[in-house]
Amino acid sequence: MQTINIVNGPLDVSRMILGCMRMPELSAKDAAGMLETAVDLGINFFDNATCYTDGLAETRFGEALKASRLQREDLVVQTKCGLCFDRNEFDWTKENILESVDESLDRMGLDYLDVLLLHRPDLLYDPEEVAEAFDLLEFSGKVRHFGLSNVPPMMVEVLRKYVRQPLVINQLQLSLEQSQLIDQAFYINNLSTDRSIDRDNGLLDYCRLHDITIQAWSPLQYGMIGGCFLDHPDYPELNAGLDKLAKKYGVTKAAIALAWILRHPANMQVIVGTMNPGHLKESTEALSIRLTHQEWYELYLASGKFLP
Repeated sequence: MQTINIVNGPLDVSRMILGCMRMPELSAKDAAGMLETAVDLGINFFDNATCYTDGLAETRFGEALKASRLQREDLVVQTKCGLCFDRNEFDWTKENILESVDESLDRMGLDYLDVLLLHRPDLLYDPEEVAEAFDLLEFSGKVRHFGLSNVPPMMVEVLRKYVRQPLVINQLQLSLEQSQLIDQAFYINNLSTDRSIDRDNGLLDYCRLHDITIQAWSPLQYGMIGGCFLDHPDYPELNAGLDKLAKKYGVTKAAIALAWILRHPANMQVIVGTMNPGHLKESTEALSIRLTHQEWYELYLASGKFLP
C-alpha cells in the first residue's frame, strides 16, 4: 500500500481511504470484518461524517471497531461536521462544532479524532468562532488535526488568518467524469464551452501551494449524485478505454479509474466507499499501477472532454 505523510498532519497514512457512509448497511460483525479487511490490505485511514445516516455510520463504525481485532492507535479516524440536515442548515458555530465532536466521539467510542473536517461552507461562518472551537478541541486532546471539505480558496484564506492550527486537508469531488478540479485551465478564454467557467477559483493549485492534501470523494461517479459511470450506457467510450487498460494491467475498470486520480502529481488520497471486501481488494490494485502520461490523457478524452 502506498502511503504519504500529510504535511503538518498524520504521517504514514494510506493513499486509499475507506469511506464509511454505507457502513450501516452491514451488521456490526460484518462491519468489523470490513475494517479488518481494509487494514489487511494496507488501508489505515477511515472517513466518516456526522450527517451520514444521522450519525448511524459513526455508531456502526464504533461497534465494528470494538468487535474487531484492531487497535485504535493503528487507525487514522476522520470525521466531518457542519451539515445539519435535520435543521436544514450548515453550521460552523463554535457551539455546533464542539457539540458535534463530543457526539461523534461518543458514537464511535473514541477518546480522540485524528482529523476533523468542516463539511461544506456555512455561509454565516465566523472565523473567530471556528478558531475558538479548534483551540478548545486541540487543548482538550479531542482532535489532533483539522481540515475542510468542499471549501473554496478565499474562504480557506480567511480561516487561515484566524485559525492557529494548520488546515491540512480539503476533501473535494473528483472523478474521470467530474474533472473540473483538474482541467479548468484547459478551457481558459474559450467562450465556445461552459467548461471555460472557473467554478473553483484555482482550488487545486491553491491546495498544492499551501500543502493542503486533497482527498477525492466519489471517484467513480458522474454528476454530483448521478451514480457510477462504470458500465453505464451513457459512457461507452470511457468504459471502452477503461476496459482496454484493465486488460493491459490485469485489474478491474474501477482500479483503472482510481489509478487515473492517483496518477496526478498532487499526491492526493482517494476515498472508496464500498462495503464489499472483494471490491475493496480490487480497488487497492489501483495503487500498484502507474498510468503513463499518454494513457492518462487517453482516458481524459474518452470521458467526453476535448483538447483546446
